Amino acid sequence: MKFGTKALHAGIEPDPTTGAIMTPIFQTSTYVQEYPGVHKGYAYARGKNPTRTALENNIAALENGQHALCFSSGMGAVDAVIKLLKPGDEVITGDDIYGGSYRMFSKIYEPFGIKFHYINLYDAENIKSYINANTKLIWAETPTNPTLKIVDIAAVSAIAKANNLMLAIDNTFASPYLQNPLDLGADIVMHSATKYLGGHSDVVMGVLITNEKALHDRLAFILNSCGANPGPMDCFLVIRGIKTLHLRM
Repeated sequence: MKFGTKALHAGIEPDPTTGAIMTPIFQTSTYVQEYPGVHKGYAYARGKNPTRTALENNIAALENGQHALCFSSGMGAVDAVIKLLKPGDEVITGDDIYGGSYRMFSKIYEPFGIKFHYINLYDAENIKSYINANTKLIWAETPTNPTLKIVDIAAVSAIAKANNLMLAIDNTFASPYLQNPLDLGADIVMHSATKYLGGHSDVVMGVLITNEKALHDRLAFILNSCGANPGPMDCFLVIRGIKTLHLRM
């Protein structure tokens, strides 16, 4: 499918009960179970919601990914990625990242013992001198918010893979219409869906996309455990917004 067709249709199916062409807003917290653990794929809405599932499938398709998870904000999505780490781990990131990401890294996670190196990522070769046995993640934002500096994702990915490091790309400012970091070697793509995906300045949401099922499962466990899940109305609004993403971009 071309991008516009994916934006409109990928992952979006008519409601099987009513035939509704637009994804319903499943405004429910719990789901009936035949008996504990036996259900139709949904048990409690913090973990999964059908409106959210449709949105996740749609966004995964836009990023040429296999798995997506939606969060209550972009920062909730960033937070889940950092929760993959443990005290003593080190992260290489840009010296021009979004202020909210910098605040989280420096004020929340550095006191827990995770070390962040804020460096010039715009020449990928700069990364090599900061890699050591404790390095676990490269977090790159491209284009950056708001100065629009560009990181060479493919070059950074080659360095990450050569050193067995995870690479996460904040793709908010390019959107999937202009850039697909998974195709360039990233392990995780993050979006603040508040921006171009939502498109109407009426919803706050974050998204993570990956092709690795084991990584998706770890992030889904964090999402369900820590509770940064979006509500179904917000998911409906982003589904609506994505339908014009290609026109707006």
